[in-house]
Amino acid sequence: MTSAPETTHGALLWSHATLGLRAVKDPSGSVRLTTAGQVWDSLLPLVEVNLTGHGRTWSGERSIDTTVGSRLVLRDHETVADGEWRHTTIGLTDPQTRLTAHVTLSTVPGTGFVRSRVRLVNEGDEPLQVEGVSCLTLGGITDQESGLDGLTLHWADNDWLAECRWRQAAFRDQVVPLNRAAHGHEGRGCFERYSQGSWSTGRQLPVAGLTAGDGEAWLWQIESSAGWRYEAGERENAAYLALFGPDDAHHQWRQTLAPGQEFTTVPAVLVHSTSGGLDAAFGELTAYRRRIRRAHPDLQALPVIYNDYMNTLMGDPTTEKLLPLIKAAGAAGAEVFVIDAGWYDDDAQGWWDAVGAWEPAGRRFPGGIHEVLDAIRQHGMTPGLWLEPEVVGVRSPLAHSLPPEAFFRRGGVRLTEHGRHHLDLRHPAARAHLDQVVDRIVGEWGVGYLKLDYNINAGPGTENDAESAGAGLLGHHRAHLDWLASLLDRHPGLVLENCGSGGLRMDYAQLAVAQLQSTSDQQDPLRYPPIAAAAATAAAPEQAAVWAYPQPEFGLDAIAFTMTTALLGRVHLSGFLDRMSEEQSALVRSGVDVYKHIRHDIAGALPFWPLGLPGWEDDWLAHGLHTADTTYLAVWRREPTAGSADAGANLTISGNAEADSRALRIPHLGNGRLIPEVLYPGAADAMATWEASEGLLTVTLPRPDTALLIRLGATPAP
Repeated sequence: MTSAPETTHGALLWSHATLGLRAVKDPSGSVRLTTAGQVWDSLLPLVEVNLTGHGRTWSGERSIDTTVGSRLVLRDHETVADGEWRHTTIGLTDPQTRLTAHVTLSTVPGTGFVRSRVRLVNEGDEPLQVEGVSCLTLGGITDQESGLDGLTLHWADNDWLAECRWRQAAFRDQVVPLNRAAHGHEGRGCFERYSQGSWSTGRQLPVAGLTAGDGEAWLWQIESSAGWRYEAGERENAAYLALFGPDDAHHQWRQTLAPGQEFTTVPAVLVHSTSGGLDAAFGELTAYRRRIRRAHPDLQALPVIYNDYMNTLMGDPTTEKLLPLIKAAGAAGAEVFVIDAGWYDDDAQGWWDAVGAWEPAGRRFPGGIHEVLDAIRQHGMTPGLWLEPEVVGVRSPLAHSLPPEAFFRRGGVRLTEHGRHHLDLRHPAARAHLDQVVDRIVGEWGVGYLKLDYNINAGPGTENDAESAGAGLLGHHRAHLDWLASLLDRHPGLVLENCGSGGLRMDYAQLAVAQLQSTSDQQDPLRYPPIAAAAATAAAPEQAAVWAYPQPEFGLDAIAFTMTTALLGRVHLSGFLDRMSEEQSALVRSGVDVYKHIRHDIAGALPFWPLGLPGWEDDWLAHGLHTADTTYLAVWRREPTAGSADAGANLTISGNAEADSRALRIPHLGNGRLIPEVLYPGAADAMATWEASEGLLTVTLPRPDTALLIRLGATPAP
């Protein structure tokens, strides 16, 4: 290997021109990521490792300043090419414990991202217990003009029915200045967010960012379905960032490495854009997400999906109820029809705590479930079914026939949560059971779509022998992802939807394998727009499944409102379409037709938010997608406080011309000549005008609780 070139701090091991990052070795052998001109002491070691018995050099809430991290020195490095990818692995070693850390930095030349993961190997003679290890660290982040005072933190809270709620605060509001010179030490605290339990996004998204006043943005994503944590803080008058998978303090994760054993972290990605703010950074992250996921025809075809659950059958399907919905869904243009929860319910005491066998309920389908599946195919749609594969109800025969080791256990006791036990997919009996179920449903019944739900939080995980609960959870989830991939290997045309009580397991460990992501269980159409508008921050638009549930009691404005909400993601139709008037049905069908005309662009478009990321109570919201030559924009106007699901039937005229319009600046369009076209719903009183001299789009919605979809291009859409 040739020697690395020298830099201000030492030898250059890796660089990324677009990101503006370099990995540099100082004379002592320590390696750090740096940007030009940063003070070496403001940077972090390339890896932070917390070993039991070694701990940290400065105690507090931070997970940095680990003793082992400070001792790691360079051993070797190499770069290999893999198609368009370049993978640089930097090997570090701790002289005292002989623990080695192999940091792999992966990127594609010309892009603005780097993906990192760390492999630890115990090359010593004694066991080592790892309590935490970083996936990626970066220090030396500042605003060029204002230092730390010019930085803003961005993060997203997540909850059932209220997903993707973005927040922002000045960095200095979260990490206060402490006058380090007066104390001789850094602070002990930091800004942190982390997961809790088996819903990876039950509290927050594993995505967040830092922006500077000049439009520069750093954005990060941790790809874990088990535990994850990130922290940002101050170090030597600059901001730092440290990304982690599960750890002991937050997830009860500990990993013992006997001599010769190894452990690899979950991946994390860092995106950097020098201008354009969060819009540009999310565009880069969206392109990255498309690179790392499994290829599948669904991600280009984007078929329209009807699902019988939301605000419709709600887990009570029967042949009698389904057949008219199937006919109406086919007439509306749906291409997939999913029978959601309840199709297996043949238990007098209810199905919730009796699930596990996944056999069709005879009393629900007197002529057999194949009568319904055949009807779906006869109306030109692919049949789909709902499953919750990782759980077994406490009253299910499977709870007794499968061995105890096939289930989550803690302290030797089988986990029970909300009437369910949790399977451990590392056990061959658990996996064989689910393989048999799916091969029957897909291979024998011809089902082409599975909605895979996950409705319990199993807590920190499962313990087998001396294994920590967090290590058990990570092991299960890695086995779960392997199982999902094996299904697609055996059934290449099968489409998998990832659902976790809506969007409570919305991470790119899952979405690198599954084709779609449920974004919410939100049943109020007036509450859904901020979720749908922000969904592209958590998932690529073509993977973000958004409900559109028009109902026969809705007025035309309300139908157009709920349909518009889904048109820039993956349309998940529901509602009693079979009971609608001809005029209502035509409005639903026209929305589906518009979607089919634009979906080829959605599959490759990048997101933007001309009003900023949406707030939960915002009365005006806007979310757009753009390709090289076409821009689509969904705009919603709501009452200042959104009402219930019934509010759409009784809309009032505002009569205030100023309140009826909103001007939107769309920087990527410049101020050229453009023709805005209202694609949907096409109502005469909903308008969009382009002011080329100002580079502004003015949208007019004369009534609250209305919405429209606009296309901006040089010529109208066909």
